[in-house]
Amino acid sequence: MSEGLHSTGVRLNALLAEAGLAPLDGVLAGHFEDYLSLLLRWNVPVNLTAIRDEEGILRRHFIESIACARALPAGIATLLDFGSGAGFPGIPIVLCRPEISVTLAESQGKKAAFLSEAVRVLGVAATVHSGRAEVLRNVFDCITMRAVDKMERAVQAAELLLRPGCWLALMTTSKELDALKAAAGAEFAWAPLILLPGGEDRLLALGERKISLPV
Repeated sequence: MSEGLHSTGVRLNALLAEAGLAPLDGVLAGHFEDYLSLLLRWNVPVNLTAIRDEEGILRRHFIESIACARALPAGIATLLDFGSGAGFPGIPIVLCRPEISVTLAESQGKKAAFLSEAVRVLGVAATVHSGRAEVLRNVFDCITMRAVDKMERAVQAAELLLRPGCWLALMTTSKELDALKAAAGAEFAWAPLILLPGGEDRLLALGERKISLPV
């Protein structure tokens, strides 16, 4: 591992401490360094994220996704990252919570190709679904969403992929939250909101599905 990437791990842990979060161990920090290196190489040709600089990616994408991974309830065995994009929060979840079997669903082919390369390089046990999440036939213990196009419609589609008694995890803002809760409907009981680090009114809303899926 190069000295530059090592310093990136140190910076990531400093940002975690700034956010009041526990640091990553050396092995896990190294995985995030490798993920960042790959992301920076692919970002310009593929347009993975509008944030181009290393500091911005660490602060906005990595810290927020690590916070989400740690906040997810215990007992989740399967998780769908709906509209995964550059892999946030799905890849940080599989890195931080290796007990969870993660599926990264992404309909844009170039972004799905990046996700497949990231899974290969990082050596994580995640599955990439190159296509629309709505066509998946299996159901999950948790579904995450972050910056998904037409998110209200996506929330409605996600309900059919979620096991009864399990979790919908929405990374959003207070301005958008009421509309997303309305889209989810009365089947969900919402846990207290979790503020995400980085400011800009970012939060994690965890909704537990209480009513069984239609037979």
